[in-house]
Amino acid sequence: MKNRLIRVAIAFLLLISLQANAQDDNDDTRSNIQTYTPSVLLKKGQWDIKFFNNLYTETEATFNGVKADKARENYLTSTIEIFTGTSDSRRFNLGFIVEIRSNTIGGRDALSVFSLGSDEFSRKGITSIAPSIKWQPIESVGKFSVQSSLNIPLVKRETVDGIFLDEAAWNFQNRFFYDYTFPSGNWQLFSEINTQYFFGDKEVATFDSLGRKTTSEGSFATNTFILNPGLFLSYFPSDKSTVLGFVQHTNRFGDFTQDFTALGFGGKYQLTDELNLEVLYSKFVRGENTGLGQSFNIGLRALF
Repeated sequence: MKNRLIRVAIAFLLLISLQANAQDDNDDTRSNIQTYTPSVLLKKGQWDIKFFNNLYTETEATFNGVKADKARENYLTSTIEIFTGTSDSRRFNLGFIVEIRSNTIGGRDALSVFSLGSDEFSRKGITSIAPSIKWQPIESVGKFSVQSSLNIPLVKRETVDGIFLDEAAWNFQNRFFYDYTFPSGNWQLFSEINTQYFFGDKEVATFDSLGRKTTSEGSFATNTFILNPGLFLSYFPSDKSTVLGFVQHTNRFGDFTQDFTALGFGGKYQLTDELNLEVLYSKFVRGENTGLGQSFNIGLRALF
């Protein structure tokens, strides 16, 4: 029985390797949205620039097993990612990530984050930078890659006057990517496992007379670890477009624990040979020690 399992495992690895090599051979005949999934590394001298916007809005929360309504809170995260190919072997890319946030509380509408206000209901700013490397650990499996980043916080106080902006903890992040295109070429299964370890100064908070957190220094996330798997199924109606559905789950372990699950759908369209548009929607369907809401996402990606 043991020998049989070993033979099956070897056959599976060979199938992945052959499929990955076959896809690499077809790179020049497929569009960017079909070819350059997050699993695929850039050729030497290529550039990949992404501008992605995530608007998350919540009106519910669940803590200690109790689910309750709350005044609407809104969180806009704009991410700029720049990567370039650096090796002839196509196994190493170097990059840089910047995050910009605008958050509002107090029941303001979801679009209030775009006003970029500076009042008692809003905060904004550049919150983190992250030097990154993307690498291919197994040369024969071109559709498996890892993106490693050191996220450096630019926020000293996570919460000011009850408004949370972003984690003030450093975190080391590894994202594991793999995708498989079915023989028909019309369907693609993409998987991701994201891990993050947070470290730095522990949170020291102050509270008002009603017990609400008003100001904090350090981070609630210090000494925690996040495990975040996701699965995406894409269909290509044409070589320039795709529609997709996905499920993502997040678990935080350590000094502070939480978990939540989101379901979503969306699509991508190749506007030009170099420029792609991506639109996504997700709904947080369950969770513990977290807010519950929905997110709206739009992004542009330039590949050249």
